Amino acid sequence: MDGRDTSVQALKLRKTVVLVGMMGAGKTAVGKALAAALHVPFRDSDAEIELAANMTIAEIFSRDGEPFFRQKESQVISRLLDGTPSVLSTGGGAYMSAANRKMITERGVAVWLDAALPVLWNRVKHKNTRPLLRTPDPHATLREIYEQRVPVYAMADVTVTSEQAKTVEAMAGRVIEALKARSDVLQEDKTE
Repeated sequence: MDGRDTSVQALKLRKTVVLVGMMGAGKTAVGKALAAALHVPFRDSDAEIELAANMTIAEIFSRDGEPFFRQKESQVISRLLDGTPSVLSTGGGAYMSAANRKMITERGVAVWLDAALPVLWNRVKHKNTRPLLRTPDPHATLREIYEQRVPVYAMADVTVTSEQAKTVEAMAGRVIEALKARSDVLQEDKTE
């Protein structure tokens, strides 16, 4: 971070922080660091879906299609929002659903990790785990998805810019600083 003590130890998470954004924005990596810093559980909706289905997201897409996957994704997010306040990383398409957006804002707080297209491409171009990018021109596909989703992500409760040069811990610190403005989400714990 910048050398200041952010007094993370004295902060109490009051509702689940739901990280939204494009594939490659850093939702999982930043989410894990954020959860560790706040001493709360980290959850990943995609990992929970894979665990329940006993298959990968790519296999679910291939076998059952995207609509089936999106239905299961909504069910998992709802279940995780009902649990103890935590940090929840969601798949890139989860926030596209109006029902998911409403549920997340009512029961948690949506934090958009806003990464520029070149940053995203740098992070995902060598991965074959992204079913939506299995196309003849993955960069064009990523650009198209990005252009469709950014206006929806912009509806998130909080926006934090994700930069290539920032460490995961620095990004988690940025999220904490942004959340400090929300007393309904993060409040000083007077027990310390």
